[in-house]
Amino acid sequence: MANESKATTVWKGDLTSGRGTVSVASTALPDVEVTWAARTERTEDTTSPEELLAGAHSACFNMALSVGLAKAGSPPERLETSASVTFVAGEGVKSSRIVVRGRVPGIDQAAFEEAARGAGENCPISGALRGNVEITVDATLES
Repeated sequence: MANESKATTVWKGDLTSGRGTVSVASTALPDVEVTWAARTERTEDTTSPEELLAGAHSACFNMALSVGLAKAGSPPERLETSASVTFVAGEGVKSSRIVVRGRVPGIDQAAFEEAARGAGENCPISGALRGNVEITVDATLES
């Protein structure tokens, strides 16, 4: 069964001085303001499409990693994942760097790295980015 996710952005003004508001249909997140400055300079209280993409990528990756570990017989106690998406004005999104730390009983660092690589290749957001954006994964198993 397919599931459709929706978000809406209302934009007012030109690119450099305008602003927009992103709303998700589920209302699970508050409306967030987007601006060009947030995209190129980092500003407080606003976000960028790339920051939203980083959130989506880190969440998707965690889901893929948790299912992969569980299927291998080692469900995680805790995973903490950050994604850093790089945007270059005039060129677009260049990379997404995933950094994951996890507590997973019963596996070693090498097995955790292998599972993380698999999640980085197979989560649906990675699949949407593949071929257009460099994706890297750095995994650390905590004791």
